Amino acid sequence: MSMIDLRIERMGAGGDGIATGPDGAPVYVPFALPGELVRVTPGARGAARLEAVLVPSPDRVAPCCPHHGICGNCLLQHWADAPYAAWKTTRLADALAQAGFQAIPLPPIARTPPRARRRADFALARREGRVVAGFHPRGGGPAYDLTDCPVLDPRLVALLPGLRAVLRQVPALRREGAAMVNLLDSGPDLLVRADAEPDQAARNRLIGFARAAGLSRIAWAAGRGRPEPVAVLRPPRITLSGVPVEPPPGAFLQASPQGEAGIVAATVAALDDLKGGEVIDLFAGIGTLSFALARRFRVRAVEGDAPALASLDRAARANGLGPRVRTECRDLARRPLMGGELDRCAAVVLDPPYTGAAPQVAAIAASRVRRVVYVSCNPAALARDAGTLRKAGFRAVTAVPVDQFLWSPHLESVGSFVRD
Repeated sequence: MSMIDLRIERMGAGGDGIATGPDGAPVYVPFALPGELVRVTPGARGAARLEAVLVPSPDRVAPCCPHHGICGNCLLQHWADAPYAAWKTTRLADALAQAGFQAIPLPPIARTPPRARRRADFALARREGRVVAGFHPRGGGPAYDLTDCPVLDPRLVALLPGLRAVLRQVPALRREGAAMVNLLDSGPDLLVRADAEPDQAARNRLIGFARAAGLSRIAWAAGRGRPEPVAVLRPPRITLSGVPVEPPPGAFLQASPQGEAGIVAATVAALDDLKGGEVIDLFAGIGTLSFALARRFRVRAVEGDAPALASLDRAARANGLGPRVRTECRDLARRPLMGGELDRCAAVVLDPPYTGAAPQVAAIAASRVRRVVYVSCNPAALARDAGTLRKAGFRAVTAVPVDQFLWSPHLESVGSFVRD
């Protein structure tokens, strides 16, 4: 199709600039900013390719990453910090308004600084005798080699050359795989997922890499199989609200220490006026919120991932919190806690996955629960689930935006909901 010139009117939820096309339909332009006059090549379903910025926005800045424009993660490095942060905060206000909660006062967004992200899921691919380790480009496609990342902790990026070198010698990575790494207090914790199981020679090479790279643990999983440690060089540990935890390989952590601190602080503050009782922590993971809550409440921690919950349980018992933290393994999407299981608690805290928690929130709405703290990583899911709470008589009391995924359209938040 021939190129056309368009004026960008606003920023879309996915981080694309939105303009109105000649037919009146919206056109989505990546890497464009509100107010800019751009030249684009229209594509299918409203998408367009940016060809040139004819009149740039005064908020346009030079991206700080050599992979900007290719990488599928940081889409907004070309936007000045102040309007970028304001847009993210507006995304939370819009989600609450969509749920029926108007004019909720929002504090300044809790920020994660550059080079602070402590977890990464690198794509792996074997190509013509070499191994690629990096990320996928925007819109999908073959992974590219990552050379630098202004978002990740430099210790994670520093692992990649050695990882590529050792995996060249590991035939169990036949075509494609992934390397998930968490930066723990004890050092990097690496889980490799690939096509097959490594033989003993490959295991020895992986152990040598782990020692040279200062890993606390290296684990391997074939296909969708269960991860098994290849080597544990020191106990893998991370401290959550003062409690040391040994997470399973590939465990979910909040993306940055700053993001975790913001989420924990907002959650605890939302329950500051409660004097005690039991708090139910749903989607509890390895205890990111459970241990902070256990300082003031009895906690019922519910999680569907058995290895994660086992780590939480062991940490609670080893640190004298067994009487205050009880655990339950349960798939909350298939078996949400229902009225009788919820009615006597002082509050429900939930930190669901990206898709939200529609079945569980419906059960909460139908119960006698009066206090809910909802930790969200998806404004669209928050709008839907908060709307369910509003229809059940809840009002929004506080909401805190959290920017853990720097320069991306993703937004986390902590919302507090109460009904009389």
